[in-house]
Amino acid sequence: METEIIKKAGCCALAHAEQMATRHGSHNSNNLPGTSKPRERLIYLSKQPENKFCADCGSPDPKWVSLSLGIFICIKCSGVHRSLGVHISKVLSVKLDEWTNEQVDTLIESGGNNSVNMRYEAFMPENFKKPKPDCSSDERSDFIKRKYEMQQFMVPGDCCLLINAPHGNGNGSSHNKNYEKQHTGIIHAFRNSWRRKESEHKAIKKKMGMVEFVGLIKVNVIKGTNLAVRDVITSDPYVILNLGYQSMKTKVIKSNLNPVWNERLMLSIPDPIPPLKLQVYDKDTFSTDDRMGEAEIDIQPLVSAAKAYENSSITDSMQLGKWMASADNPLVKDSIISLVDGHVKQDITLRLQNVERGELEIELECVPLSQ
Repeated sequence: METEIIKKAGCCALAHAEQMATRHGSHNSNNLPGTSKPRERLIYLSKQPENKFCADCGSPDPKWVSLSLGIFICIKCSGVHRSLGVHISKVLSVKLDEWTNEQVDTLIESGGNNSVNMRYEAFMPENFKKPKPDCSSDERSDFIKRKYEMQQFMVPGDCCLLINAPHGNGNGSSHNKNYEKQHTGIIHAFRNSWRRKESEHKAIKKKMGMVEFVGLIKVNVIKGTNLAVRDVITSDPYVILNLGYQSMKTKVIKSNLNPVWNERLMLSIPDPIPPLKLQVYDKDTFSTDDRMGEAEIDIQPLVSAAKAYENSSITDSMQLGKWMASADNPLVKDSIISLVDGHVKQDITLRLQNVERGELEIELECVPLSQ
């Protein structure tokens, strides 16, 4: 059994190394049409045979990408990927997000869905089946967490093996020596990794449960006004967004009490729908970041409006609802939910809570799952 494990580990590393060596010949960015336009290059990549189906469930024509993992995924799987956190999977939309050539280059470097799956599914147990496009949310979430968060199906020591695996060019003997050295400890690691990760997975599953997603929310963090001082005479503010177990944050604006971010972040909307929480912090280098206020938003009315007009043919802008400012909520002024060019949006100006002063201006847009 141990000999078989080592052979399989070696085969996986060699196969991946061969793909690395030949990748630039087939998917080199210079060979892609429309190289000056990221969107055209991205569409070209999405139409390659290995990317025509979701890397996780096999749904056809996936319209989302995990940039950090280098795979094309479907809308349902993208929701689970977002719940993992951007440190594991940074999700972008092929159609909704703006892409740069550098991001497309990063995607090319991954080698496509098949190459990535060769790594993350190298040791898939025979009795463990990949989810299908029509699988339950529990099955989908369970598989994706095991595959990427816990890395249960990877070759033990995979990162080291891939770095030092033999390549098609160069001194083969020296590469082989490095490769053989990295086998040390593989058997011991394999014996313990599955049992350890299985117990970790049970703890995570018990805490989080399986989540169904009903849509996506795009949050444009526009600017802050008259924020609190935390560094003698100024602050270095940034904003953290929380929706259920998902969390994202903006960039840090140095030495500014009236920062302008204009930064768009996207989160999946779980069911039941929790409030959107915003927290402002002052970035500190040598101590814990200081709080600069917080606010909470009920996004249920926005989601309801988006569902009602998801298949509407109305093109004229119109008001769909209003959140009235009062002493019981953080609104500076009434917040309007509007239909603008077919998009359901809400402009909000918030008075930060639990702080001496400060306001935050944001724009929300609810994106239906059909997009």
